[in-house]
Order: sequence, then C-alpha cells, then structure tokens
Amino acid sequence: MTAVLSSFRSHFLKRPWILLCSVVFFCGLLIPRLSFLARKNLLNPTTVESDEFRSQPVSEELFPILASSDDPGRFLGLYWLETRFQADPHALRTCLTSLNHSDEPTAFSVKKYEPHWENLPDWNEYLKLCRAIWNDLRYFPVATSSDCPDYTVTFENSWQYERTYGGKRRHEGIDIMASVNQRGIYPIVSMTDGTIQNLGWLELGGYRIGILAPGGAYFYYAHLDSYAPLTEGQQVHAGDLLGYMGDTGYSKTEGTTGRFPVHLHLGIYLTVNGREVSVNSYPALRLTEQRKVNAVYE
Repeated sequence: MTAVLSSFRSHFLKRPWILLCSVVFFCGLLIPRLSFLARKNLLNPTTVESDEFRSQPVSEELFPILASSDDPGRFLGLYWLETRFQADPHALRTCLTSLNHSDEPTAFSVKKYEPHWENLPDWNEYLKLCRAIWNDLRYFPVATSSDCPDYTVTFENSWQYERTYGGKRRHEGIDIMASVNQRGIYPIVSMTDGTIQNLGWLELGGYRIGILAPGGAYFYYAHLDSYAPLTEGQQVHAGDLLGYMGDTGYSKTEGTTGRFPVHLHLGIYLTVNGREVSVNSYPALRLTEQRKVNAVYE
C-alpha cells in the first residue's frame, strides 16, 4: 500500500500540471454548486416572512431609481437578494457602484442579477410579493394643502416600535403626524387603485379603511375622523378621497376620540403562506412623498 501511494505521489509531482488541472476541474464543479446552495438558502419559502424582507430596506440612493422605474418591485427584489437585504457591506458597495454607473439601472439589474435567481423554486412568489407592494404605489396618502401652507405633515420610521395599549405589541405601520392638531381637516387619499375590503370601527384603529390593491397588498388607513361616501366592495382609484385625518380609536366604544394626537396610521400587509404579515410602510411613504394630491383645506 505504501508503495502504491509513493508511486501516486511521484506521478503527480513529476507532472504538476495534472494536479493543477484536477484542482481547477473540481473547483469548476464545486464553486457553482456552493453558490447555488447559498442562493437557495437565502431565497426560500420563509424569506418573505423574515424580518429582513419585512423591514423593506431602501438606501437613500435608490429612491430616484425607484421613482423612474416601470417595475420597482422587480428591481428592489433583485437588489435585496444581491446585497443580502443590505447586510453584506461589500455586496452593497459593489451593487450601488454598478447602479450609479448605469444609464438604465433597472434594466441593468435585471440583465445582470436576475439569472442568479430566476430558476430557484421560490423566485416567482417572492417577485410577486415585491411587486405587490411597490408596483401599485401612486400617491402619498395625505393630500397637500393649496391654500394653507402651515398645514403640513411629518413621519418617521416607527415600524415595530413598542406599543402598550391592549398589552405590549409591535407597531405595524407608520404614523403620519399633523402639524395642526385638528381632526377633520387633512384629506386622506388612496395610495393605489383597489377594492375596499373593510370599512368601519376597530378598537385599535378607530374609523379605518382597508383597501386591497391589484397586486395583492392590503393598505390600511386608520384613525380617520370621517369617511368620504364609500362602501365595502367599492372600487377606488389612486388619489380618490377616502376621508379625513382624525384621532379615533383605542376604545371599544365607537366614536371615541382624543386618546392621542391627530394622525394617520398607514399599514401595508401581505398574505404570506396563508397568513397576514405586516411590512414596513416607511420606504413606500418616502417614495410617494413627492407625489401628493393637491387639495383645498378650507
């Protein structure tokens, strides 16, 4: 046995190119396989339920690209996978540098990155959910005043902040706060086309409207003061008046007001593996804050 091993080593030492070719051959087989397994591990049936996906991370540099894209959901879906949802600093820098040097970032990302993912079994469902959020967005949900410049709104990323009414829980949306704390003044409009699925009182949300957008995302507008003349099942268009900002909710008694300042709670939900899951609506609001409907407040 020792003689056989000695002969084998001698054979390869005398012909190092054979060893080199063998290494290259096996690396050529192994590396693509490892890369495939890594991608499959990142994109699987639970990806869309993960905190990484639900947080919807969007770098500041991406908003101009999203604003001009015909398919922002597809672009973001690829960007998230390529950068491990912005958790891989090297991949993030590489991706952003490539995009910044491209005249057509969306087309570039699809051509460069989609072949990495499109053959994985969970790609189509993942892409569908990315598009459900981003491709139906049209308008910011609070109309801007054409006659009262002091009536403005502000918002911050408060998704998953702790809330205590009814017991400890996580905030599932973003609060858009009124600069003038007066109910019934700020018009609330639909961010998307869609169908009104829910309308009426909820203990937490007060007077609320839930709209199912064409792509399947559910947009939840809460704490309204009053409604426009609408009914469940009615079709609405992006920019249509839904009602007026208020401070209703935090009570089982319908009509309760004054438990908090006047604001709109905006939530976005997806149906994932048969259950409703909230996603961070802050990036969607950032994208649409330059697309406001003009309205006369007084």
